[in-house]
Amino acid sequence: MPIRPITITGEPVLHHPAEEVTVFDDELRQLVADMFETMDEAPGVGLAATQVGVGKRVFVYDYPDDDDNERRGVIINPVLEIGPIEEGEADWDTELEGCLSVPGERFPIKRADWAKVSGVDLDKNPISIEATGWFARIFQHEFDHLEGKLYVNKLAEPHFTAAKSVIAERGWGVPNKTWLPGVDNLED
Repeated sequence: MPIRPITITGEPVLHHPAEEVTVFDDELRQLVADMFETMDEAPGVGLAATQVGVGKRVFVYDYPDDDDNERRGVIINPVLEIGPIEEGEADWDTELEGCLSVPGERFPIKRADWAKVSGVDLDKNPISIEATGWFARIFQHEFDHLEGKLYVNKLAEPHFTAAKSVIAERGWGVPNKTWLPGVDNLED
């Protein structure tokens, strides 16, 4: 199971809606296995197929609960429902978010505190998971990737402008930029 390069903002696959998965085969199983290994090495709590250059509606996640029980899985062709998003400014302490496709950067963003994601697993078995707090945030973040949206594009001001400046300073925002977890250290 190889670790795959992670696409950086500007790569076209990140900025277009992903296609529904229609073929459930060994190639899809390999993609999901590679995504888990890539996410673990990065390290991350979620990873969408678009982040490894594949325009398919698939994401993996790994976020233990407060009792350290594992919540790890894959959702294929997800549908997302969310609760209301509170009005007001995002909090730097409790709503700070990062993204493996904007490595090393963090900005506050408002998200719903409740989410329900439905889809199927690798065997086409139906999945439906309700989540709150950070677990709900992960589902919203990864679902956004499959819609062709990065969290930095949804930031309120002044964070949107700050993120845009960082992306320009780092030479991102153009095609063919990737990083390889375990090899490249882009957080310096």
